[in-house]
Amino acid sequence: MRNNKGIKDLPIWKTDREIRLEDRFHPHRNLGRGSLLWGAGSPCPPQMNPEGEMTMKPDYRNWMPRGMIVGLGTATGVLAAGSAAAVRSRLPMGRTAKHLAGAVLGLGAVGCLAGAAWSLYARAMFSYEGGRQLSRQIIEGVASYIELPEGGVGLDVGCGSGALTIACAKRNPQGRMVGIDRWGVEYASYSRKLCEWNAQAEGVDNVAFQKGDARHLDFPDETFDAVTSNYVYHNITGADKQALLRETLRVLKKGGIFAIHDLMEPSRYGDMDDFLRKLREEGFQEARLLPTADGSFMTPWEGKTLFLSGSALLVGSISSDEKSDISQATGIDVTDGEMVS
Repeated sequence: MRNNKGIKDLPIWKTDREIRLEDRFHPHRNLGRGSLLWGAGSPCPPQMNPEGEMTMKPDYRNWMPRGMIVGLGTATGVLAAGSAAAVRSRLPMGRTAKHLAGAVLGLGAVGCLAGAAWSLYARAMFSYEGGRQLSRQIIEGVASYIELPEGGVGLDVGCGSGALTIACAKRNPQGRMVGIDRWGVEYASYSRKLCEWNAQAEGVDNVAFQKGDARHLDFPDETFDAVTSNYVYHNITGADKQALLRETLRVLKKGGIFAIHDLMEPSRYGDMDDFLRKLREEGFQEARLLPTADGSFMTPWEGKTLFLSGSALLVGSISSDEKSDISQATGIDVTDGEMVS
């Protein structure tokens, strides 16, 4: 059985056989033992520093996948070629019909081209290597709210490439962070092994990563000293978003803190003012919803152009002397719905 060394009161999640089976299907399944260190198909091969030493570089990936850009570019070319072919076609069609078909395909090409251009813009904005590095700014902004006590443990729900988990761990060397994610096939470029690689590259050893589901966290009540998440719950289709928040807060200890960042528009999350009022009544102190597309994490213009204007950070703490039973308070089953991130 796999042992979460140094993390107290956490359940053992998976056997070694389960981990081997998972590794067989992860994106870098061609790698042998230790080859991640030396770059044989690794997320980001080691580099030589000026002192002649091999150094590792973290690879947090980009929130705008390259495959989407390639797909839109390919579609643009195909539709443009189809438009030209339709106009010049020798098929038994009237001239008006040919021009109409060409116009429709041409408009499709223009739409795909616009989508590709926007995707390139978003990728440049999110890139950890670019000038703006918006992803890094958002991650560091969320992590700044997480403070662990000596020996404390924090949870990052939907850790993806491990960026937020690692950022919180670096800020809290006196504690440890646990990152969980579903790592579904629809996000195949993310994996547990990628998270572990990034932690090693950053020189962070007070982290652990496991597979998990935000709809039903496999932890007892009051397990963690802090809980956090970044842009995860809006991707879980069919699930009540407030119920997902409740499930995350369920595992928070008395006296613990929370910082959960997402697109929290009413269309997704419902009446958050009422949600905050109920949290305060249940002992969650200083529960607040802070807009982050107002200049704190990103400018209003960036929020609009990147469709992130609904971004908000739910922060607060829970009273150390009383806590209501969250599951009974909601009466909502968070296991309904399909997890897509």
